[in-house]
Amino acid sequence: MRVSKYTGVAAGIAAAALLAGCSSGSNAPSGEQDLTVWLYPVIADEAVHGDFWDETIAAFEKANDNINVDYEIFPWANRDEALQTAIAAGKGPDLVYLIPDQLAAYQKSIVPLNDLLSEERQNELLPNVKESVTIDGDLLGAPILTSAMPLLCNAAAFEAAGVSEFPETWDDVREMAPKFTEKGLHVLNYPATAEMTLNLSFYPLLWQAGGEVYTDDGEVGFAGDAGERALTFISDLAEQGALDPEAITTSVPLEQTALAQGKVGCTFNNNVTEVKPFWGEENIRVLAPLTEEKSVAYGTVGSLSVLKGSKSQEAAAAFAEFATGADVVKPYLLESGFFSALSSTEPLYADDPLLGEVEKYVPDTTVGQLATSSRALMGVLSPEIQAALLGQKTPEEALKAASDAAAPLLK
Repeated sequence: MRVSKYTGVAAGIAAAALLAGCSSGSNAPSGEQDLTVWLYPVIADEAVHGDFWDETIAAFEKANDNINVDYEIFPWANRDEALQTAIAAGKGPDLVYLIPDQLAAYQKSIVPLNDLLSEERQNELLPNVKESVTIDGDLLGAPILTSAMPLLCNAAAFEAAGVSEFPETWDDVREMAPKFTEKGLHVLNYPATAEMTLNLSFYPLLWQAGGEVYTDDGEVGFAGDAGERALTFISDLAEQGALDPEAITTSVPLEQTALAQGKVGCTFNNNVTEVKPFWGEENIRVLAPLTEEKSVAYGTVGSLSVLKGSKSQEAAAAFAEFATGADVVKPYLLESGFFSALSSTEPLYADDPLLGEVEKYVPDTTVGQLATSSRALMGVLSPEIQAALLGQKTPEEALKAASDAAAPLLK
């Protein structure tokens, strides 16, 4: 086991992990087993992140003295290139942290956990979380965290715009938009650069309009009526100046944006931790996702997946189950600001007026449909959305062009 320099991790991390370890390991395989786990910096404090995994692994190894676990923490940048290269060379890890669209991309390299993760654990998973890690009936990861991106509004910006009610629907946004623009403000945050994932920008609007990225037959689904309504909604706002024009074309540090400067009314692409330093806790309002046909928001899911190249698949699954258990994972979630993927967990943020509100929306989030072409499809759709927002194409033209470009990706 890799042991990082101990720098004072919260005592609760060690206590929770050791407590959980006392009852773990009954389903773990016999015989000496060596595991390698690839992780990424979910907890911002590198020392705390490393210490959590040191304590968790120590507890697991104490309960399973025949299994040795080593881990590495990689940077988020270029993580797919590193993993693809390792898998192709037969040097991939036994376990790796993946998010849903990666599950689709690496599906052929992942061991389904249907028979390796306990029935009790599978039944604990929130329904939307379980769906987000299941492809073709195969459970491809043991979820360790989830998130929610509801609507966040800045009360100070609303006061400056002279608007007293917060929006619930697209029509509400349309109605109040002119009052914001009259005061040199923007009603909604909508980054449209290539760096911005559509999971946090266009797709939530598409889902709210009742649409999907793919049809049930696996064809392009975003170019239909729902997609046109979603793109028309934001392109109309852009034309009115109700969206920050710089955010459409320029990616800059958050502190340099109109959002951070208090000039934006609402966002559904930022979390509480991001806006709090700029808006002030007293001005943040956590609200339900906007509604057109339905109210829905994006929420990611991080999970531990066992790779087919592992020579210790049962041991890897046993560690995945242990490390994602409620008692063990609680301090990990609290340190990172994420939420539990388990229905058996009590609310983690009941005493936090902001995160406690966000937590209520976790069961209602989605990651959308999973497909191997998901990321490539974003690559052809994103610039067309940007073209519509810049007035270079109509929404219909932009989506048609994206649909034509996406067709070969689906074969």
